[in-house]
Amino acid sequence: MDISTPNTGATANYRRSKRLLKNHESLVALFQVSADIIVAVALLYLFTSFKMDEFPAAYRVLAVLSSFCIWFIYSSRGVYRQSSDYLRGCLRLTGAWAMMLLLLSLIGFITKTSEIFSREVLLVWAVSILIAQNASYCLVSYCSKKYKENYERNLPTLVIGTGSVAQHLVESLNKNRWLPDKVVGCLKSLDKDETESVSGVKVLGGLENIRSLIKEYDIRRIYIALPMKASEQIDGLNIDLLDMNVDVIWAPDIFALNLINHSVREVAGIPLISINESPLTSSRISMVMKEIMDRSLAAIGLVLLSPIMFWVAYKVKKSSPGPVFFKQDRHGWDGKVIKVWKFRSMKLHAEENGEVKQATKEDPRVTEIGKLIRRTSLDELPQLINVLQGTMSLVGPRPHAVAHNDYYSDKINAYLARHRIKPGITGLAQISGYRGETETIDKMEKRVEYDLAYINNWSLGLDVKILFKTPLSLLSKDIY
Repeated sequence: MDISTPNTGATANYRRSKRLLKNHESLVALFQVSADIIVAVALLYLFTSFKMDEFPAAYRVLAVLSSFCIWFIYSSRGVYRQSSDYLRGCLRLTGAWAMMLLLLSLIGFITKTSEIFSREVLLVWAVSILIAQNASYCLVSYCSKKYKENYERNLPTLVIGTGSVAQHLVESLNKNRWLPDKVVGCLKSLDKDETESVSGVKVLGGLENIRSLIKEYDIRRIYIALPMKASEQIDGLNIDLLDMNVDVIWAPDIFALNLINHSVREVAGIPLISINESPLTSSRISMVMKEIMDRSLAAIGLVLLSPIMFWVAYKVKKSSPGPVFFKQDRHGWDGKVIKVWKFRSMKLHAEENGEVKQATKEDPRVTEIGKLIRRTSLDELPQLINVLQGTMSLVGPRPHAVAHNDYYSDKINAYLARHRIKPGITGLAQISGYRGETETIDKMEKRVEYDLAYINNWSLGLDVKILFKTPLSLLSKDIY
């Protein structure tokens, strides 16, 4: 956000450089994604022709489908739009390629076409593309870095602030291969602040030295990384620096707020900060991919797990009088009440005064088969039906009973923010040790903390990681 006077030349230069930065990033991203698609198709043609002396129609369809998947996944995840070191960039690229292969595998499984392809060709192709893409990424990154070092004039930059936003800002500015900004130092806004360096950059003193430092280091740009409550101080800085011919940019520290999937955009040039946007509406492309993965895996899971589910249903029916399935009202996406399916693990009973009591150790209401299916979470398997219905996801915050939500909503900050996405069969809290009974407020607070962390850091890769780790969490001994 530029807070300098709109008519100054410095502001105009900043806006032009900002547009230029976006153009550079877009061109390089477009070039690298296009190159990846060309290499992927070329290598598939080469390996297939070498193996079969032809390029069959099925492989031509795979080439077209792979091209769309690479473009779709790499663009939506911003694989080439994020500046980072070689290792992180390669890991990000590897994750996107693995996601692409997973999506192709799901399509092949659903359409029953995976058997017509040569596993040898596909394996060599997958490994070769991964190596080629990482090599291309490292080469382009190295050339960009050398170009910046040898031909681009750096803009000496100061950062005002020493907090977490300032640290992230310093690191990002100095590592970004397109921005000319070179942070030469930071300034502390409070006298009691004893920080000596920020992300390897020296703290040069307090705000009283700012004018002399601008002249000493020939500063051309200043970033203010202070909280929003310091707006009066920021306005004073802006006025004080109008005659220094420097760009002044405010990077507001909004992270002290309890944010949910925040994002920044603009409307008619006015910057807007969304502080509780639902991920389901902020990135429709990614959520469509999540929906496809959820419903595909749920359908596959119901087929593969049907023998176990029939066995559990038989045991539940024999354990005590009552239905096999238990449907409970729980809050779903945006707080709407949904019916969550479970295998009945308790004897039929009436809740006292309408209060929903959580199961406890040696709870007399739990049947013998109920103890087993609760400990192993087999009682949750019918929720695959909820996933197919679209009321739940495979991964997300666990849905709590309506009565529990009413109880905790006024005791835990941002508790109801869990409903900003679909609830899940498993989640980050469950694989992090907060599964089963939450008999204290502290335990529920930790569960909510992990749920909000999942919402803020959501990705398909995180979903896959949680799904793989879920079986290990079932070994917990604290489930009743």
